[in-house]
Amino acid sequence: MNLVNLTSLSAHLSLLLASSIQPFSWNLLADIQQMLQFDFMRAAFLAGTAIALVAGLAGYFVVLRHQVFASDTLSHMVFAGAMGAALLGVNAFLGVYAVAIAGGLALNGLGWRGSARERDIATGMVMAWMLGLGALLLGIYATSSIANGNTAIGAGVLFGSILGVAGQEWIIVIAGIVTILALLAMARPLLFASLDPETAQARGVPVRLLGALFLLLVGVSVAEAVPAVGALLIFALLVAPAAIAQRLVKRPYAALALSALLALLFTWLGLTLGFYTPYPVSFLITALAFVTYLLVVAAQRLRQFATRRRFSNSNTILTHTAGG
Repeated sequence: MNLVNLTSLSAHLSLLLASSIQPFSWNLLADIQQMLQFDFMRAAFLAGTAIALVAGLAGYFVVLRHQVFASDTLSHMVFAGAMGAALLGVNAFLGVYAVAIAGGLALNGLGWRGSARERDIATGMVMAWMLGLGALLLGIYATSSIANGNTAIGAGVLFGSILGVAGQEWIIVIAGIVTILALLAMARPLLFASLDPETAQARGVPVRLLGALFLLLVGVSVAEAVPAVGALLIFALLVAPAAIAQRLVKRPYAALALSALLALLFTWLGLTLGFYTPYPVSFLITALAFVTYLLVVAAQRLRQFATRRRFSNSNTILTHTAGG
């Protein structure tokens, strides 16, 4: 399976589902059994679980270290890498991984030069350039003899198809396990370096090396998710669960675990809804994450408003009592 035919396979599977499955019955056991009788759904859940856990763990540090813009840039860079590899006639996955890893290291280098404003400008310029380069390479590829008129690879890279990963799910799982183990191994020093880099460096923590390794792992996380959920959706999975977790939980390790759990929940629910509805899984996962974030923010704002109102009323009562 390669990136070129993921989109067409997803459309074929959608037609298959629409014609062969029973509607959702609220008998959860029967509904789950019906869903998991299909090989491609079992593969999607397996790959989705690995991707979600990696995204949830890496995303917590992305948000904590204020590197959301950098991770978004990485997700755009892999598009150019895939198109360049396709134009050269090699497997697009090679271009995705090569550009993601090289891009992570390059963005780390930008992070140590200049002010925050200068870093944001440089990162934005890199993102715009790489996305434009990807569009150029796609145009050249579409008119070349290699493509033979097939431009589905562009959609495959940007949006992926988690329903089309059957046959390569174990590659995603193995890459995910390695990435998770690496993130957990460096979690403690990375947390220290993220919260107080000056003190961490003074105590001998290799802050710059940790930063480079972390962005490299973010690049790997983006690359391994491209065939399943696309370069655009992995950004949503990286940011939304972590942002929600940091709003709900103050303890770092609890927030880290909650971020991974939320990413997993959004992915599983998105796959289930995608099986029983005609909507794309990518949209459903993103929508679940976005709506949950909005609900959490709204609930916290309402609670803050209620607290301020109670405090104001208490002060008014005390003032009247003192005046009386």
